[in-house]
Order: sequence, then C-alpha cells, then structure tokens
Amino acid sequence: MTSVSPRGTYLRIAEDLRARLGGDVGQQCLPSEAALMREYGVSRSTVRRALHLLAAEGLIESSPGIGWRPRAATATPPLVEQMREELAAGGFEVGGTFHSEAALCGRFGFSRTAVRKALGQLEGEGLLEPVHGKGRIVKALPPASGTP
Repeated sequence: MTSVSPRGTYLRIAEDLRARLGGDVGQQCLPSEAALMREYGVSRSTVRRALHLLAAEGLIESSPGIGWRPRAATATPPLVEQMREELAAGGFEVGGTFHSEAALCGRFGFSRTAVRKALGQLEGEGLLEPVHGKGRIVKALPPASGTP
C-alpha cells in the first residue's frame, strides 16, 4: 500500500481478516497488530480500526496477554447485526432519522462505546449518515433478513 492509506483501507483489511477467520476454524489467534501493520503497510490505527470493526461484529475478541482471537459462537447476534435488522424491519424511511445513541443503548443493553462502533460500521456501509445537530439520517435500507 502507499505511504498514505486511501479512505476505507480498514474495511478492506477487515474483509480480508474476516475471510481468514471463515477459512481457518482452528485458528487460535490473529497475527499481532505489528505483524498486520507490516503485512498491509498501514498504521497501527488503521489495523486497530479493522480489528475493532470485527470485534463489533462479534467475530473476534481481545484477550489481554494473548491478542485478538476468534470469538466463541453465542446465541445473541452481534450488536451491529441487531442494529442492521432494526434498520431493515423498523419502519424507517430513507432520509428519516435513526434512533439516538441513548435509545440504542437502552434498547440493546450495550455501552455507548459499543453502540458508536456499530453505528460507525453502518455509516461505513453507507446505510446511515451523521448530520450535525440531528443525529443520524437513514441513507439506505439493508435487505430484510433472509433476503439474498
């Protein structure tokens, strides 16, 4: 990659790591942040953004002293998936406002930090757009669950 990473590089790194996780079920840990920085030729903040995106999806978790590792399957879908389903089935219209951070914290029982990360991912996917003083506006609606 070039000396200045293009916008969205973390999304491509996250996609690549997501594919690695799907292909190697027995994988114990992901490479270190330093190794990922060398592999992709990007800064630590870009690598961390990709890793936090995967963590928000519920695919990986950070273990102190161990690093990032695949997360065990749980019955509850990751927060970002719950929010995507809410957006698809919640009666929202393109151009309308989405729930506030406080309302999402109460609805899903997650911290504001986790909610902000999930909202950031939905913004990165082009589904939401932050508007100063108004919250987040719906830019596009995801397909309903079960739709190809």
